[in-house]
Amino acid sequence: MKKTKILVVLSILCLISCKNSDKIERENQPTIYDVTSQDQEMNEAIKKATQTLNEFNVALSNPEIEDQALKVKFENSTDVEHMWIGDIEYADGKYSGILTNEPEYIKEYKMGDKIDIDNSKISDWMYIENGKLFGGFTIKVLRNRMSEEERKQFDEESGMQID
Repeated sequence: MKKTKILVVLSILCLISCKNSDKIERENQPTIYDVTSQDQEMNEAIKKATQTLNEFNVALSNPEIEDQALKVKFENSTDVEHMWIGDIEYADGKYSGILTNEPEYIKEYKMGDKIDIDNSKISDWMYIENGKLFGGFTIKVLRNRMSEEERKQFDEESGMQID
C-alpha cells in the first residue's frame, strides 16, 4: 500500500515539455506540472540524476529499500512527457518496469504497461530507505517551487523525508 501511495505521489511530479500552462489537474489522476525544455534548474537536476545513476543501481540490491523508480523521457512526433516507471528490474545492463500513471500526451502507452527502458532516456531516479528519499532530483526542484501550503500537503501525502 505504501509503495503504491509513493508512486502515485511521485507521478504528481511528472515532467511535461512544450505546453503552455504550469499545472494540469486531471480527474482521478495526479496533477502534472509543466516544465519547459529550457528550464535550467530542471536540466541541472536531470544531469545530476544521470551522472549518479550508479547509486540507484547499488540500491536495487539493497533489501532495506522500500520503493524505487526511474523517471523516463517519452516522445512522439509532437510531445514530450517524463513519467515514472516503478517495479524496476535490472538485467544485462538494461532496465524495465511498470508505468505508474496514465500519460497525458503520449497516448501510445497506458498506466500499467511494462516498459523496456532506453538508458539514454532516464531523467531521474529515486528510492526510499527508512522513509527517506534518495535521488529524486527533479522531485526536489518541483517541491521547492511549491507554495508553503502545497509543500506541506505534498510532504504529508508522500510520507517521505526530503532533505
